[in-house]
Amino acid sequence: MTISNVVIAIAMEAEASPFVDHLNLQPDTTFFPTETPFHAFRGKHNNCNLTVITNGKDSIHGTGVDNVGTVPASLATFLALQKMKTDDDEAHLLINAGTCGGFQRKGASIGDVFLTTAVANHDRRIAIPDFTPYGVGKIDSTSVENLASSLDYKLGVCTTGNSLDFHEMDTHHMLENDASVKDMEAAAIAWSAEMWGTPHFGVKVVTDIVDGDKPSHEEFMENLGTAAQSLQSALPKVIDFVCDKKHDEL
Repeated sequence: MTISNVVIAIAMEAEASPFVDHLNLQPDTTFFPTETPFHAFRGKHNNCNLTVITNGKDSIHGTGVDNVGTVPASLATFLALQKMKTDDDEAHLLINAGTCGGFQRKGASIGDVFLTTAVANHDRRIAIPDFTPYGVGKIDSTSVENLASSLDYKLGVCTTGNSLDFHEMDTHHMLENDASVKDMEAAAIAWSAEMWGTPHFGVKVVTDIVDGDKPSHEEFMENLGTAAQSLQSALPKVIDFVCDKKHDEL
């Protein structure tokens, strides 16, 4: 199959807006059920049909902040892939794009672009036989070694948890996951993509250094705008590379 229909899942509005604006993608208000907070933006880039989905804003708790974390990411991804399959418009590839924390021990620096080799969870600790690997939930990403080589991007495992900060037990599991980067959605998005049999990988831009000296939340807010612009620069290059190729050419 030649790739010509790509879904890009991005959690936060600030992460998505520069890319959506750059490619002049248009909102599709009929894409998601009206009961959900999710948004879709659609259009074409060269020979590729693109659908960007975002998690929208929180109304359940009345905060108005971005719906970050695994629950909204998983649901938005599942509904998007379901709709496209039902509409006979099946996605050929799903890209989870966004910001992340990076690990100095794995060579990460602020602004680096990482492509995922796999995803896993570091905060689903279930100390019962057979449930332990389910909790970790490691899922391999589509191989993108040629893409990484072509654009000089780094490769590594993305570990996912529902907290921006972390504690000692998280650190232990992130090391066990051999994580190069850390986020709050990747493993959940991959899980939904697997249910539909949709090939997937992540494009992650480093905003903060997890094993550095600065508090993660301070460094994240300080670098979010710059990282969003870096993502806007990286994604069109990624799309240009993957479109019109077969999956085994990535």
